Amino acid sequence: MNSPTVGLLGLGIIGAIWARHYEAAGVLAGAWNRTAQPDFPQWQGSAADVANKANIIQVVVADPAAVQSVVEAILPSLNDTKIIVQSSTIDPESADRFRTQVIATGARYLECPFTGSKPAAEAKQTVYYQGGDADLIAELEPVLSLVSAYRIPIGDHRQACALKLAMNLNVSAQMQGFSEALTLCRRAGINNETFQNALERNTTYSGLLQLKWPQVRDDDYSPFFSVKHMHKDMRLAESMPEVSDLQLLALVRERLATAEERGLGDEDFAALFKLLK
Repeated sequence: MNSPTVGLLGLGIIGAIWARHYEAAGVLAGAWNRTAQPDFPQWQGSAADVANKANIIQVVVADPAAVQSVVEAILPSLNDTKIIVQSSTIDPESADRFRTQVIATGARYLECPFTGSKPAAEAKQTVYYQGGDADLIAELEPVLSLVSAYRIPIGDHRQACALKLAMNLNVSAQMQGFSEALTLCRRAGINNETFQNALERNTTYSGLLQLKWPQVRDDDYSPFFSVKHMHKDMRLAESMPEVSDLQLLALVRERLATAEERGLGDEDFAALFKLLK
């Protein structure tokens, strides 16, 4: 693609960071969010305005319903010069629908969910799971490398969605297990220093726990990835017909639902620990 230009639709925690990286690289042509942010670089008044100005339109919004509203708004602006990079976390059935709508206009479509919370996005350490045509993936490499560390081809669009949901199941299950382990230790009278000393020398000391232990230790649940969004993802995973026998998925979805019911929806999903305090 000659002179790629990027439009970013969705300026949440992650989308806003990516958009600023694209702006710094000189490729951001437009940015839009449902809640207006007119002072944002390259702000446009509508999703369609962004789609008109950019030839690569990246979508990172909350859920399938939000993606549907964005897709419907930009469809009249799409043609064979446009590429949609769908980076919201959605289910495979929704990805089927959006891909069909987009390619009917002549535009191309790449399913491109990601892993990595706010610190990773700021450090350009996002990891993309790319489901789609290999030539399109190669064409987008120079642009997506501006905001990410790794881009992993997965297979088709459905498989990219499934892998993303699987990764979020893994981290939410780890968070539940960590919360229970820490609760066991605290109820046994083990202090934070002793717990941390043991944790850092245990084979389970993962990148996730490096992020979440300080939040729990300091009782600071500022959102890197919120309870409400993780709960949404686990609902999407549960909706897949292939997973009806996954018991841990059912458990973590129930715990996230309880956290949201108790008013913790906007806190980081590390707040699962607070349900045990």
